[in-house]
Amino acid sequence: MSESILFVGKSRFLNKAERKKIRSILNQKASELDFTILWLQYVFVSDNVLLEMNQSILNHDRYTDIITFDLSDQEGIIEGEIYISIDRVQENSEKYNVSFQEECIRVVGHGLLHLLGFKDKNTKDSERMRLQEEELIYLYKLLK
Repeated sequence: MSESILFVGKSRFLNKAERKKIRSILNQKASELDFTILWLQYVFVSDNVLLEMNQSILNHDRYTDIITFDLSDQEGIIEGEIYISIDRVQENSEKYNVSFQEECIRVVGHGLLHLLGFKDKNTKDSERMRLQEEELIYLYKLLK
């Protein structure tokens, strides 16, 4: 049976047990909000790759930690691709004094939360998003 959540690219830092736990918390969050993850691919890339994507696809000329593409055309179904800069995750983990693993879970969760309808364009929405990210980190730690 193939997995509905895939990790590709520079994802070798995630071992099998970590991938399993991440899949579990993502599926749990989706289910809580009446969504089903049909297909979701996380692609871990360098800063430069994500910057090029940001410039060419979104017309944003800045580094970012994540770009999320919603590929679903059905309500309640998650199909998407999420590109994550490993360089940004590392830099942000140092900047915010958290482990690389915790920052990675935050960013992975952030991408799914966008696909679940969460926004982060204003302060109120960003606070809601942050609470959801913290919950996902907590759930991940519970699975240890």
